[in-house]
Amino acid sequence: MSTDLAPPAPSTPSTTAAGAIDATKVYGVGDAEVRALDGVTVGFETGKFTAIMGPSGSGKSTLLHCLAGLDALSSGATYVGETYLASLDDKALTELRRTKVGFVFQAYNLIPTLTADENIRLPMMLGGNAGDEAWIAQVITAVGLKDRVHHRPSELSGGQQQRVAVARALASQPEIIFADEPTGNLDSTTGAEILDFMRSAVREFGQTIVMVTHDPVAASYADRVIFVADGRIDGELTDPTSDEILERMKQLGN
Repeated sequence: MSTDLAPPAPSTPSTTAAGAIDATKVYGVGDAEVRALDGVTVGFETGKFTAIMGPSGSGKSTLLHCLAGLDALSSGATYVGETYLASLDDKALTELRRTKVGFVFQAYNLIPTLTADENIRLPMMLGGNAGDEAWIAQVITAVGLKDRVHHRPSELSGGQQQRVAVARALASQPEIIFADEPTGNLDSTTGAEILDFMRSAVREFGQTIVMVTHDPVAASYADRVIFVADGRIDGELTDPTSDEILERMKQLGN
């Protein structure tokens, strides 16, 4: 895999938080070969909320996982800031994911024996970093968990558990947050509250978020929606409505 590419243009940390260059991901060989990503080049602007959408099997989650360093490309490159992920060994990649990247998944991924507060602080605790107490307190208040920080996940509703997951992603002040169907297990009201907060994190705190979703309503909270079909980028919309997104998704299905 090539790692000697010139720095991605115009990808200075002030403009592009992450991206991919000619990213290809192939599963299987011969007749069983599946090209989950087929030469994807895309950048994600700092301080923006971007949604990635596409039909089932389009490659949207594969793209997210490769951008986040959770999966490796077959060829091409992905980067966070000015760092190419393929240039990192396992230890350095783990360090980058812990210090520069936040994650929010559909399944919450909370540690059941830890309190909400301990779950929020866990990535920093693992690195021996206490974090910024004022910022952590602000995040906990903003997600509405101030009165629930001493509860364990089993004592929290699904929406509250997802709030913990979002707070955990924000607490370490990462350069970028990757979210994979973060509201998929939530009712529409709770999902809207989570999306409202994620949008506020971008607009008020300058956070960068890239979210995979199948839901046009969820995607309408984003500043930009990128469409993926058959492992390739198939257009985008800026500041779209849910109706515009739905119409575009119908076109992808044809």
